[in-house]
Amino acid sequence: MGKMAAVVGSVATLATDPAEDAFRKVFRFYRQSRPGTADLGGVIDFSAARSTGPDAPKVVRSQLSVSSVSEHNAHRAGLQPVSKWRAYGLEGYPGFIFIPNPFLPGYQWHWVKQCLKLYSQKPNVRNLDKHMTEEETQDVWEQSKEFLRCKEMNKRRPRSLLEKLRWVTLGYHYNWDSKKYSADHYTPFPSDLAFLSEQVAAACGFQGFRAEAGILNYYRLDSTLGIHVDKSELDHSKPLLSFSFGQSAIFLLGGLRRDEAPTAMFMHSGDIMVMSGFSRLLNHAVPRVLPNPRGEGLPHCLETPLPAVLLRDSVVEPCSIEDWQVCASYLKTARVNMTVRQVLATDQEFPLEPVEEKKRDIATGSFCHLNDQNSQVKRARLNTDS
Repeated sequence: MGKMAAVVGSVATLATDPAEDAFRKVFRFYRQSRPGTADLGGVIDFSAARSTGPDAPKVVRSQLSVSSVSEHNAHRAGLQPVSKWRAYGLEGYPGFIFIPNPFLPGYQWHWVKQCLKLYSQKPNVRNLDKHMTEEETQDVWEQSKEFLRCKEMNKRRPRSLLEKLRWVTLGYHYNWDSKKYSADHYTPFPSDLAFLSEQVAAACGFQGFRAEAGILNYYRLDSTLGIHVDKSELDHSKPLLSFSFGQSAIFLLGGLRRDEAPTAMFMHSGDIMVMSGFSRLLNHAVPRVLPNPRGEGLPHCLETPLPAVLLRDSVVEPCSIEDWQVCASYLKTARVNMTVRQVLATDQEFPLEPVEEKKRDIATGSFCHLNDQNSQVKRARLNTDS
């Protein structure tokens, strides 16, 4: 405990430097942290349900609405019965809910495959669209799968399109330049992801949640997510849902201002995070994706295959061994995150905008996202709509 307290204390000391705001200081500390050392001793691990050090916020149990989601509907989405979920919050962060991996064994395979094989395709919007022609990005999966299958044999090969993918937007497409959504920039939201999101939201007390927009982030081991607040949605009374798959990462949850030092926590594969109420508009960031301590391997929870027999009305689809080999090769050095949000309140419409501004919003490819140390493209912070 003394060692953990020392780590928390060192971060707190860094955060008081007047030359840099408190959040940025902690972000930099964890960006430069060394896995396997005391640097990560102050990071909360909800899978172990523990706080670290006397200055860390207390981990508390969160109550779920067990009766709001039937066991059958949970199973259809690949989730355990809500009665078996563990849900936690943090003192001082009302509305923040952390659910360590509630997925049934093997069912993460479906969501990983969807992120890589289906959601990465047109008509969804990708960072690739900004710098490549439609013909060059015609089928990201088909162009990438042989590259990834041969990844172990040829580590000096060119990067595949999937490895160049940094973000995808779904439903109402977020415009990174105007920091707005619009009625004219919309494609149908994936029905399976909408169903998953509705079950999780209902379990957390948000019956009637509508999945209207999604942002998928594709992290390499050197990727970070800049400090930001998700406030572009027109209705902030509904939660922001976050689903993580692949390698673990450090997530920082701060306050309403950047001069408030954030709390660090691990996000492991299968973990779900819900930001609602007071916590809906807090600053947050991802300073570090952590390499697997066993080398280039997958988290244990991804080693169990998806069952061959699924519910007849399941939204989860079979995943072939060949497809999973591609997904597994990708995830050995990567992480995928899905965030889902409701943009409009019931019966709400987008405000009218001048025609010229509307045309400009639709025309811009809007590049802005994950920061990579080795990116050859000029980098910009992701999702910094604060």
